Amino acid sequence: MPHPRLGQHFLIRGSVLERIAAAACPTPENLAIEIGPGRGALTEKLLKRAARVIAIEVDPYLAGFLEHKFAGEPRLQVVRADVLETDLAQWGHAAIAGNLPYYITSPILEKTVRLRFPRAVFLVQKEVAQRLAAKPGSRDYGFLTVQTAVFAAARLLFEVKPAAFHPPPKVDSAVVLLEPRPADPAMGDAARFLRFVGQCFRQKRKTIRNNLAGIYGKEAIEQWPEAGLRAEQIPFEGFAEMFQRLQ
Repeated sequence: MPHPRLGQHFLIRGSVLERIAAAACPTPENLAIEIGPGRGALTEKLLKRAARVIAIEVDPYLAGFLEHKFAGEPRLQVVRADVLETDLAQWGHAAIAGNLPYYITSPILEKTVRLRFPRAVFLVQKEVAQRLAAKPGSRDYGFLTVQTAVFAAARLLFEVKPAAFHPPPKVDSAVVLLEPRPADPAMGDAARFLRFVGQCFRQKRKTIRNNLAGIYGKEAIEQWPEAGLRAEQIPFEGFAEMFQRLQ
């Protein structure tokens, strides 16, 4: 049986699977990459919309199950691998989809948003989807929101109730769409920019002044119009402007 450690809840509701596949491949795609295909329910839907599907499955039992189930389907390639150790760019331009295991959602998101893909559609825990798509000033807005926004625009498409899964999870889920955005020249080096944003969010309840003064000097920060704001109140463009002032 599938390893319980992998925290898998298989999505079984056909209408939800269809909506995810349609969001990932709204028009026919040459290639779709599926992360964590499980028993192949979404794989079937993706094969109707993409010329080829590459399914990356870490669980050897499930990989074998998929190879057997789709034995007569030459358009599907099952890759037995950990997605975090796999170079997803090796297959070129591809739509990405998947029902992400809760325990590795963040590292998978961090990895995939850096790729040049047409779009990625993920089923994640509802609170993660809300954080990805949050607006400044909301409770869900935080470092994850801004980190994702550097590379992609995120939109929460629809919610999925536990009854759509087997076994049902204890939390609600949601489907999120990520579409790549062009690099902002004002931001410069993404890694340095994100380190700066991380400092702004270091202590969530503290102001920009309090979070940054110790690093960049009180005088520099004191003059900023954002000095008295908390990081959660600042839009993405605001972080880019502050970062530029320090360059």
